[in-house]
Amino acid sequence: MIKRIAILIFIAAFATSCVSSKVHKELEGKYARLKRDNRKLKDTYNALKRTSEADKLAMDQLNDAYEKTRTERDELKSKYEALSSNYENLKNSYDALGKNSAEAINANSKRNRELLAQLEEKERTLAAERNRLEKLQRDLESRSKRVDELEGLIAAKDAKMQALKSAISKALRNFEGKGLTVEERNGKVYISMENKLLFDSGSWAVGTQGRQAVKQLASVLGENLDIAVLIEGHTDNVPYTGNGQLKGNWDLSTKRATAIVNLLLENQQIEAENLTAAGRGEHSPVASNETSAGKAKNRRIEVILTPKLDEITKLLNDI
Repeated sequence: MIKRIAILIFIAAFATSCVSSKVHKELEGKYARLKRDNRKLKDTYNALKRTSEADKLAMDQLNDAYEKTRTERDELKSKYEALSSNYENLKNSYDALGKNSAEAINANSKRNRELLAQLEEKERTLAAERNRLEKLQRDLESRSKRVDELEGLIAAKDAKMQALKSAISKALRNFEGKGLTVEERNGKVYISMENKLLFDSGSWAVGTQGRQAVKQLASVLGENLDIAVLIEGHTDNVPYTGNGQLKGNWDLSTKRATAIVNLLLENQQIEAENLTAAGRGEHSPVASNETSAGKAKNRRIEVILTPKLDEITKLLNDI
C-alpha cells in the first residue's frame, strides 16, 4: 500500500513539471483524495489488525474451552460407560433375583414365621421376667425399709439398755464394793449380787441390806416395763447339807431366785409376766471354786435384763 502511494507521488511530481496547471490541480486533488483514502485504509487496517488480534485471542480461548470440553466429554464418556456396565450388572443381578425370588421368598417366609414365633415367646418370657424383677425390686425396697426400721429399733433398744444400765448403776451406787456389779454385754444388762449382800449361809431369806438393794433395783425396773427380767440363783460347788425343805444346791439356788422375784413384785409397777426365776446350782461358775474368794463370787444372784424383742422379731419375720 505505501509503495503504491510513493509511486503515485512520483508520478504526480513528474507530471507537475510536464503538464498544464489544470492537470496539476487535478493531480493535486487526486493526491489529496488518495492521501485521505490512505489514512482511512490505514485506520481500517489498524482496526482490522486489532480485531484480528482480539479474534485470535478469542480463538485461543475457544480452543482452550474446546480442549477442556473435550476432556470433560471423555471423562463423562468413561463414567457413562462405567455406569452402563454397572447398570448391566445390576440388571443381570435383578433378573437373577427375580428368577429366584419366589423360592427364596417362600423359604424366607417359613423361616420368618418361625423366628416371629420365637420372638413372641421371648417377648412373653421377657415380660414375665420384667414383672418378676419389678416384684423383686418392690420386695427389696420393702425389705430395705424394714431393715432400716430394724436397725433403728435395735439402736433404740441399745440406747435404752445403756440408759437402763446407767439408771441402775446410779440407783445401786451405795452398794458398790459390797458384792454388787452392773455391766452391759451383748445388748443385755447384768446385775450380779453376791450372796453376802443378800442371804445368810444356807438361807433364801433376803437380809435387810439385800432387801434395800433389791427395792432400789425394783424402782428402776418399775419404770421400764418393756424389759424382760431373768433372775438366776447360783451356788458354789459345796454340797448343801442342811435339813428341811431343800434337797441340794439346785433347790437352794431356785428358792433364792424365787425370793428375789417375790421381793421385786412388792413394787406394784412391775408386771409379773416380765419376771422369770431360774436356779442354776453350781453349774455356771464365774470363778474357780478352789479358793474361798472364788466360791464367794460363785454364790450370787444374777439379774439379767433383756429388751423385749417382739417388734424386732416381727420385723425379722417380715423380712
